Amino acid sequence: MELILSIVIGVLYTVGVFFLLRRSMIRIILGVLFLGNATNLLIFVASGVTPDAQPSFLSSSTEAASSNMADPMPQALILTAIVISFGVVAYLLTLLRKTHEITGEEDMDQLK
Repeated sequence: MELILSIVIGVLYTVGVFFLLRRSMIRIILGVLFLGNATNLLIFVASGVTPDAQPSFLSSSTEAASSNMADPMPQALILTAIVISFGVVAYLLTLLRKTHEITGEEDMDQLK
């Protein structure tokens, strides 16, 4: 499972960097989205999540469930990264809209 997710992460990073290097502002925003999703998956895979791990608040005894508990820190980091990427994309969409209203262009080379 980790191998498949690693390949997906690599593809998402590759597509994200490819879109960031394009001239269109829409593709730059899509590149930021792909990079954010790839980073979230990277944190998820690096945390070593197991399929049978359960949240800490569902366990009844601390000693018996300590070996089968999910770590809440990667989940909190992923949630924070989702909120930050949403804010960055909202800012970029606002910047795109204002730039298009003022100049009427979307191509970055035409904005010189």
